[in-house]
Parts: sequence; C-alpha cells; structure tokens
Amino acid sequence: MEEKTMEENEELSFEEAASRIDEIVRMLERGDAPLDKSLALFEEGAKLIKRCGKILDDAEQKLVFLQKSADGEAEELPFDEDE
Repeated sequence: MEEKTMEENEELSFEEAASRIDEIVRMLERGDAPLDKSLALFEEGAKLIKRCGKILDDAEQKLVFLQKSADGEAEELPFDEDE
C-alpha cells in the first residue's frame, strides 16, 4: 500500500487506520526502506495512532449506561469506568 496523505488518513475508519498501522510496522521491521521513506512511514504511523486515539476517545464519550430508576424506568447515565 502506498503512503496516504493527511486528508486521506483523516477519512479512514478505526479498523482501516489500525490495519494501515500494522502494515507500516511490518514495513519498518523489515528494515529495507531508505531512511527518508522510513521517516515518512513513521510520521504517517504516528498520525494514524493519534487518529485512532481520537476515535476511541469520541466513542468512550458516547457510551452510556442504561440503569433502572426508582420508578422502574430506564434512564441514561454517563459512562463511568470506576463503577
């Protein structure tokens, strides 16, 4: 797969970005790319990791627990990891 532009990477789904990160890691581990190509791949991977982190943060903010209230009705409560 060829390098993606910043705009193209911003359009990738979480799964596509994670797959591309995996591909970049494999290419860098082979060690056969010239230094400038390796640096470009590393930079692309870092941007993709940041994108995946943002997607996960956004998803976490959307999570809610549905909990029965005293009257038996379901109510939405913000997600709290500590409960």
